[in-house]
Amino acid sequence: MSFTLRQLSYFVAAAEHGSVAGAARELHISQPSVSAAVAKLECLFGVQLFHRHHGQGVVLTPAGNQVLTRARGLLAHAQDFEHDVAGLATEVRGEIAVGCFSSFAPFFMPSLVVAFAQAYPSAGITLQEGDDETMLAGLQSGLFEALIMYEPAARDDIESVLLGEFAPYALLPASHSLAKKRRVSLHELCREPMILLDVTPSRDYFVSLFTGVGLQPQVRYYSPSFEMVRGLVAKGLGVSVLVTRPHGDRTYDGEKLACRPLTESVPPGRIVLARLPQSHPTKLAQAFGEFCQTRFAAYASGRDAASATDTAPKTPHG
Repeated sequence: MSFTLRQLSYFVAAAEHGSVAGAARELHISQPSVSAAVAKLECLFGVQLFHRHHGQGVVLTPAGNQVLTRARGLLAHAQDFEHDVAGLATEVRGEIAVGCFSSFAPFFMPSLVVAFAQAYPSAGITLQEGDDETMLAGLQSGLFEALIMYEPAARDDIESVLLGEFAPYALLPASHSLAKKRRVSLHELCREPMILLDVTPSRDYFVSLFTGVGLQPQVRYYSPSFEMVRGLVAKGLGVSVLVTRPHGDRTYDGEKLACRPLTESVPPGRIVLARLPQSHPTKLAQAFGEFCQTRFAAYASGRDAASATDTAPKTPHG
């Protein structure tokens, strides 16, 4: 090879610290050594990796962002190789950076993080929440190695593995006349003021349930907060459609809610594990993907009492 893993590690450190000086301090080497390594890579690759601002550090160029993602992957594989040679071929270790859609992260991720650490004591999860646009941007920039999110539109640069499908339901005040019914139709909901979970992609998904059958919901309130939607509904200010079911149908202030299945057959919420296409994922990434599939299969079947209660599977789009 015309470049070395050490040069790549110096480049990654400079990118993560946003400065050559910060990278040098972490690596306990001189600043000229870091600068020389980056300059060598730029010469070999024929692209500029950083914008350099005197006294203000360095900022990755678009090409630098792409190289950073690949460099991290290559260094992770090199670490795997080192462990293999040392006789640790079957051990999963290290930290995997995971992004999760904020609306359902509180329902799935705490128990998943704990269970993964129990299954793989030498491994761990670094977790961050956000909307799908933020998460996908983080995946592309190398901030995350995997995402747990709603299924994105088909893209050549993202591969998705289905984790689970979950049916939406009508959310009503407990005293509402529709709460007396076993099932509620979208036509009935459309006659009521709507409280809409206003976060991408939940907003578009819930509206599409109505427009898919030729209806237009009468949205009275918008909120990006899952619990605010539930609170407004409980106070009789409208109805809503959600997917995630918390333990117990009460709001933060103790108000009672009613959850009823929809009459219509509508597209379910599809949660996926999204990642960049890799021909040879690291052991840690492979183990995490397999663990998530097993875990969500348990959620869907109701076998995981810590994450699924009542008789219906719970999951997100709100």
